Amino acid sequence: MKLFVVGVSGQLAHELQRACWPSGLTVQYAERPTLDLLRPDEAAAVVAAARPQLVVNAAAYTAVDAAESDRETAFAVNCDAPAALAAMCRTTGAALIHISTDYVFDGAKPAPYVEDDPVAPLSVYGASKAAGEAAVRQTLGRHVILRTSWLYSPVGHNFVKTMLRLGAERDRLRVVDDQHGSPTAAADLAAAITVICGGIAAGREDGFGTFHCCCDGATTWYGFAQAIFDDARRRGFETPAAVEPIPSEAYPTPAARPRNSRLDCRKIASVWGFTAPRWQDSLAACLDRMASTAPQPAAAEAALP
Repeated sequence: MKLFVVGVSGQLAHELQRACWPSGLTVQYAERPTLDLLRPDEAAAVVAAARPQLVVNAAAYTAVDAAESDRETAFAVNCDAPAALAAMCRTTGAALIHISTDYVFDGAKPAPYVEDDPVAPLSVYGASKAAGEAAVRQTLGRHVILRTSWLYSPVGHNFVKTMLRLGAERDRLRVVDDQHGSPTAAADLAAAITVICGGIAAGREDGFGTFHCCCDGATTWYGFAQAIFDDARRRGFETPAAVEPIPSEAYPTPAARPRNSRLDCRKIASVWGFTAPRWQDSLAACLDRMASTAPQPAAAEAALP
């Protein structure tokens, strides 16, 4: 069975390339300039020409704040492109796995969100992802939508890499402490995708629908930052002397963020048998990888006689 992954250089696509795929699956990856999601119909035609039985959409417009002033691009990539991929899959008989986000919710619920909770995005980015979900559901029955949260990896743009960069540049940092969610390693989301793809390739037709997929446990951005620096310090990274918790109002951003991004992941465990590790364990594994590839200090030159 042939699998086509939309995306190559993004953090999820990078982890999919490192993943252990079930035997019998051949995987092809593509992105710009071969496949341009800003031209959804043309992108779908590129995928269709590969004649896959499975498609994973691992690409998205994820610049949350920039989307507030770039609505057209956000909706083209996060809504129109998934809609075109879903229509192509319906025509060819392929199944589609599409990645979505906790930002489809407004964060007002005091408990973790379940898959059937109504969406109410606060931002253009969240609205574009909610619209993409709806387009996939309306177009294609054989789909899996995976909502995740606070995604990070050793590559790309994410909170872990930003904290490590700022921690090496500044003595003190201020981090929001009233937004709650589950930091999720892209490697764990990739592992879930391989499980689902393996099941579909083996003939399972009872696992389609919407699922939440995050690492186990929850924290705040401040708590996440503290864990990053505690673990990073033990691995020899430069870290700030102090990290100060602040409310969201003290760090205004163009796009509003949900205060509660916690997602209930019991459904994916029940249907697909997949449970992600504790977020602290996955963070440690990510930092181990980053430490192993970090540039080493140059050895001092031997003194001349």
